[in-house]
Amino acid sequence: MQFQNPQKQKPKISKKAWISETAIIIGNVNIGDNVFVAHNAIIRADEPGSSIIIGNDCNVQDNVIIHALSHSEVIVGNNTSLAHGCIVHGPCYIGEGCFVGFGSVVFDCAVGDDSLVMHNATVRKITVPDGKVIPDGMAITEQHAVENLESISSELAEFKNSVVRANIKLVQGYKALQMEVESE
Repeated sequence: MQFQNPQKQKPKISKKAWISETAIIIGNVNIGDNVFVAHNAIIRADEPGSSIIIGNDCNVQDNVIIHALSHSEVIVGNNTSLAHGCIVHGPCYIGEGCFVGFGSVVFDCAVGDDSLVMHNATVRKITVPDGKVIPDGMAITEQHAVENLESISSELAEFKNSVVRANIKLVQGYKALQMEVESE
């Protein structure tokens, strides 16, 4: 379901995206090509001056919440996966080719390109350099802690790329089903 916000801004969604009927998208939201928004995801840019931009080839999985505070923005770069049940809260920048794991919370921070925030991690008030991994369950809220982060391995790079590929196939499959139903 799509709604305008109190400022009368409506979501702008690419015709090449697939949005579940149970997803809720409100306000000043821009969603790019080949984006998969799964069931029960909530994407809210309803506070004054807030905005959310989701780049091409991204996936917003089941029960993800993306919300931008007043006068803030959330930017999700191309080829990024937001896994089941994570929370992305603006102000927030997530670079291209990133993965945010199950149940993680990312708020008031910047995550560099090709980085992974693994499952149940918390990232707040820091800048994560490109190509870093925040381990499962880690809470990282002080900038000096990023010095100890490991770089992405080839196995994790392939994992995050496989998630993007799988979700683009879902977009294609659901769009094909939608066309079949509409032609009946």
